[in-house]
Order: sequence, then C-alpha cells, then structure tokens
Amino acid sequence: MFIRFVTTGGTIDKIYFDDLSQFEVGESQIEHILTEGLVDFDYEIVPLLHKDSLDMTDQDREHLRGFIAADDAERYVVTHGSDSMAQTADALTDLGGKTIVLTGALTPARFKSTDAMFNVGMAVAAAQVAPPGVYIAMSGQVFAAGEVRKNRAENRFEKL
Repeated sequence: MFIRFVTTGGTIDKIYFDDLSQFEVGESQIEHILTEGLVDFDYEIVPLLHKDSLDMTDQDREHLRGFIAADDAERYVVTHGSDSMAQTADALTDLGGKTIVLTGALTPARFKSTDAMFNVGMAVAAAQVAPPGVYIAMSGQVFAAGEVRKNRAENRFEKL
C-alpha cells in the first residue's frame, strides 16, 4: 500500500506565537504524526502549498487538482485547513481511479489537545479502503465530497 500525502497548510500546521498573539502556518506536522503513529506502509509527503484555507484561491485548487491528475499514485491524503476544505474537495472530483481524502484539524497538531492525530488516522484508513472518489475525514466521520459542510457554530463537520 502506498499513499501520497499532499500538504497545503491550514490549522493542522499552525504555530502559536505568544509575543504576536496570533497563529501562522508552520512546517507540516504529517511526518511527525506518521512517525508517532508507528505506520508501516509506504508513503511520500509532498509539500504543495503553505496557506491558511481562508487564503486558498481557485488557482490554488487548480494547482492541487493538476498535481494529483498528473501524478501516478492512486491514493492520497491531503492536509488542508478546515474553513474551505469542502470547497477544495468539490474541486477535486472526477479525477478517475484515485482515492483522495482531505483532512486537517480544528486545533493545531502541536497542541497537547488536538484532533489532528485522530483525523489523520481516519484519513489514512479511508484512503486505504474507500473506493475511488473524494472524501473528507473530520469530526470522527468520513464524508463524500459534495455531502459535507463545516458547522462553524458547533466547530464540527456534518452531512448536508
């Protein structure tokens, strides 16, 4: 089993700067999460973008789509910020024969209490067993693209 991880930024990779009282996207935490999880499958990590999802543009989504369309892997986990994750999932549909699972975190992976590890684990499992298509693994569930939204008031993902 081989999974290509594509990182785009988002809360999962954010760093808190006390002196600035703000978050900024830092280096990807995927390698750390996979090492801590003692994974035993082949993978590669491709750092494609380094953005907060609120800053993602249609051109960024097209860049991600183009990368995956031209790439030879069949299974992907894409780390992404939660605010526009559903929009990016919709932009990745119809890539034929590829299983693409987007995931991220509602709190940074560097925090002691975070959903990042759980979400990445769910995304890895979904990428291994789901049929070709585009999915989002968040809030303890796997959703098909086009059937999910982020409920900001409840801070969770839910089916439309």
